[in-house]
Amino acid sequence: EKAIEEKVNVCKKIGFTTGDVWKMFKRYPFFLRHSEKKITQIYESLKKCGLLEDEILSVLKKCPQCLGASQQKIDNSVETFLSLGFSRDEFAMIFKGFPQLIGLSTESVTKKTELLVKKMNWSLKAVVSNPAVYGYSLEKRTIPRCNVIKALMSKGLLANKLPPLSSVLAITDQAFLNKYVKIHDDKKLVVKLMAIFTRGRVS
Repeated sequence: EKAIEEKVNVCKKIGFTTGDVWKMFKRYPFFLRHSEKKITQIYESLKKCGLLEDEILSVLKKCPQCLGASQQKIDNSVETFLSLGFSRDEFAMIFKGFPQLIGLSTESVTKKTELLVKKMNWSLKAVVSNPAVYGYSLEKRTIPRCNVIKALMSKGLLANKLPPLSSVLAITDQAFLNKYVKIHDDKKLVVKLMAIFTRGRVS
């Protein structure tokens, strides 16, 4: 009981309430095993990334698993995004929206960014505004949908205008099919688009 009380007090020093601590505990029980030094170190590291104090508290309440990240992991994540053309402020915005990205590998982040920015031509700003894209499966979600969009654009069916990133990736499969596949009167085209969408996907 004394050990638990000490850990709770450490979190309260940073700015969490007792209620916050127990909500975080339910999501990630292991975090109470981290030392005061570890918890403080992560907090300070996120401040260096450009997050304000209340933003750090909000992120950690949403994703307490971040307290288990190493300093090296955080540094690598920042460097990966900087190398891909994002600014530190943009990294902070992406992290606030999708803190789980700390657990992603450099390879995963790079592949997803290059597909969206270099191959599909969405802007870095569009990616920053939709950080959840880093949590989507490339094979099951992102690639099939992007292939459908590329097919439609090649046929001039989108007025040569790339749709907003959110309208392509953030919606459900059914909504995507209704919006970009089943809407067409040409049944042969619908069949082709469905084949593109389902190719290589796991049912």
